[in-house]
Amino acid sequence: MTAEAPIMGRSYDRPASLDNPRSPRRPRRGGFEMAAWVFMRVSGVALLILVLTHLSIMLMVDDGVHRINFAFVADRWTNPFWQIWDLIMLWLAMLHGGNGLRTVISDYARKDSTRFWLTTVLVVAMVLIMAIGTYVIFSFDPNIKIS
Repeated sequence: MTAEAPIMGRSYDRPASLDNPRSPRRPRRGGFEMAAWVFMRVSGVALLILVLTHLSIMLMVDDGVHRINFAFVADRWTNPFWQIWDLIMLWLAMLHGGNGLRTVISDYARKDSTRFWLTTVLVVAMVLIMAIGTYVIFSFDPNIKIS
């Protein structure tokens, strides 16, 4: 009489080695989580370079923070290079931080409905902040009169 292990009926309930011990596991490739993981690494390095360069220009060149005022920002944002620089920093920071928070929500939210609503609020907030930030960067009027 042979005793077999009970089968639960799902592929994830049993290790692959019990079904066919001599066949190698087929590695899973790609997927959203893998892309998100790679994005976090790449965006982290890019943000490090962008932010450190930004801080060194703002704090160490010329008079440092003493020169930063409305006229400085107005002059800076008339140049498309600095508009794109700040836009990339904004978008990468929001996407990097949002992806990290999405991972925290996924790890700690116990119920699917809670996870869904927290992720929905996160995505809406990210899109809203990125849209407002993009609008401000590209519609900034350097000739506004301050009263």
